[in-house]
Amino acid sequence: QVQLEESGGGLVQAGGSLRVSCAASGRGFSIYARAWFRQAPGKEREFVASSSRSGGHTTYADSVKGRFKISKDNAKNTLYLQMNNLNPEDTAVYFCAASFDERLLSIKTTYECDYWGQGTQVTVSS
Repeated sequence: QVQLEESGGGLVQAGGSLRVSCAASGRGFSIYARAWFRQAPGKEREFVASSSRSGGHTTYADSVKGRFKISKDNAKNTLYLQMNNLNPEDTAVYFCAASFDERLLSIKTTYECDYWGQGTQVTVSS
């Protein structure tokens, strides 16, 4: 079993920056691609960014490309999402997710995820 725990959410003004983290514990060696999703009130959960196990392959949603950066520290089994130039439309609960499918280089949909964290709230004020 794998546990994912997010941290680092909070309140920030538009134009500001925030970094959220996701620590994996348990059978962390069994997870491959990892990703960030977000869900705003009344909306479906949407893909934000994904990283391969090595961190060498990353993908981003068009809405965050150039502003957000996904990275990982394999020694700490921790995934990060650096968010810059935030705007109110980025307000959501941010979830990290992971897959144990070794064939996946990246994650794009919720159906590809086997593990989820509990989420961390990010609020951007205008």
